[in-house]
Amino acid sequence: MSERILIVEDEAKLARFVELELLHEGYEVDKSPDGRDGLNKMESGAYDLVLLDIMLPGLNGLEVLRRARRTVDTPVIMLTARDSVMDKVTGLDMGAEDYITKPFEIEELLARIRAALRKAQRRQPASHVLTAGALALDVDRYTAAYDGQPIELTHREFDLLRTLMENEGIVMSRSALVERVWGYDYMGETNIVDVYVRYLRGKIDDAYGVKLLHTVRGVGYVLRV
Repeated sequence: MSERILIVEDEAKLARFVELELLHEGYEVDKSPDGRDGLNKMESGAYDLVLLDIMLPGLNGLEVLRRARRTVDTPVIMLTARDSVMDKVTGLDMGAEDYITKPFEIEELLARIRAALRKAQRRQPASHVLTAGALALDVDRYTAAYDGQPIELTHREFDLLRTLMENEGIVMSRSALVERVWGYDYMGETNIVDVYVRYLRGKIDDAYGVKLLHTVRGVGYVLRV
């Protein structure tokens, strides 16, 4: 799976230029035009690296980084027109991986991205992330996101979605899902699965206009992209 990069940049032309270059290099790319939206996406944990401008509407990049570091340790490269030593020191002290001043050569930015990703891979074991199209489930962090947007799931919803994603394309009977998610000693009805699949559809299929959770009449359910 290719690495996912988030660009938090309010200059639309620059963000689009960088996006196209990253796509050409084989990365998956998402963009955010302001600090608050960028923070929400960063906190989803759905990205391998973030390119973060300092001068942003809503929240400035340093404040976004400070808040994001409470919950995620995604590598961050600061992008900014500022070139003062204090700005660089502040960004690095807050947990940024690197710092590049605008205007920059795209080749240098790509090299810094590769270096930051290599360093992150050496520093941390890869988190166990299941994906199905734009749907991502981080098993280690117990978080879910669709196209970078966080999805709030209960413990049972998470476990059911995890089971379906681990068996993507395989039809799971209601009884099999009950055993996997609720346990062998569950004494209730298997229609509990129908109830929770309906919850998941509301939060994923209906919310994002997709069709991932399929009913196989008389059998059970399957997750299919």
